Amino acid sequence: MIRTCQRGDELGFITAWNHSMPTDGISEKTFITRILADINFERAGLIIAEEDNRIVGGLMAVVRRTPMSGTDIEPDTGWITTFFVHPDYRQRGIGHALMDAADTYFCRHNRNTIYFASYTPGYFAPGIDRIQYPWGAALLEASGFQKLYQAAAMDKNLVGFEIPKDVRDVEAVRRADGYHVEKLTLPYVTEVINFSDREFNPDWTRSIREALKTGVPMSNILVVLRDEKVVGFCIYGAYDGINERFGPFGVAASLRGTGLGKVLLYRCLEQMRQDGLHTAWFLWTGEKEAAGHLYLRAGFTITRRFDVMKKTLT
Repeated sequence: MIRTCQRGDELGFITAWNHSMPTDGISEKTFITRILADINFERAGLIIAEEDNRIVGGLMAVVRRTPMSGTDIEPDTGWITTFFVHPDYRQRGIGHALMDAADTYFCRHNRNTIYFASYTPGYFAPGIDRIQYPWGAALLEASGFQKLYQAAAMDKNLVGFEIPKDVRDVEAVRRADGYHVEKLTLPYVTEVINFSDREFNPDWTRSIREALKTGVPMSNILVVLRDEKVVGFCIYGAYDGINERFGPFGVAASLRGTGLGKVLLYRCLEQMRQDGLHTAWFLWTGEKEAAGHLYLRAGFTITRRFDVMKKTLT
């Protein structure tokens, strides 16, 4: 039976998820924060496959009812943030039935552009990990999804980390030009939010706001200042209270290539080590983009690759 999740299904959904994807298992807390408490959650989008009174598969479909910023609810777009089928029940058409039910949900909401799985703010992963879940990638492709691009997750060991001389030399040159890096202080809270809003995507601005509202210390946010204006920022601990999760991070578009991004990255990693953290990690960057090269040169290693996928409903 394919049906909508009902009250009382929650623990069964989590249990089936963790049996189906043990390397990406979730807790009750994660289920609440990423699904139930998501501002766009609708129970009709939480779809369940049931057999013999047991949940054996599930899928989360989302449409935006509250805009990320401004008034844009992306009226043509929907997202599948996760799906799973218990390994004992695969090859029975359950995955296809879940995808068909999601298509029905999206059509009911007049959505025709569907992504897996790049929904903000409640994504679990940027896309499908083909190495870990070949069956999931095959199901997506059979359901009409095509790869848009690949995102790389990276980790860095911070044990023994120190800023190398060449980066300190760049920092000295930039300081002579009037740029300096410091921890966020009260007078610049509004400035860093406005800077992010101008230069980057709405999810980055949301992450700063949520971090500050939930008690992430201002010392976890470093800013680049010149003439008392914010021209770059870096944050850690912004997502789910996980201090070792790095980012977002960036400098003004007009200053990229000046070395300020490198200085900011290394200063933030130094701050994380000083806070006693042993690793820094993030889920999403372009491996072949400038940021990806910067991370790799800083000693990050790629831990997973995710394919961001899209399909069009007719």
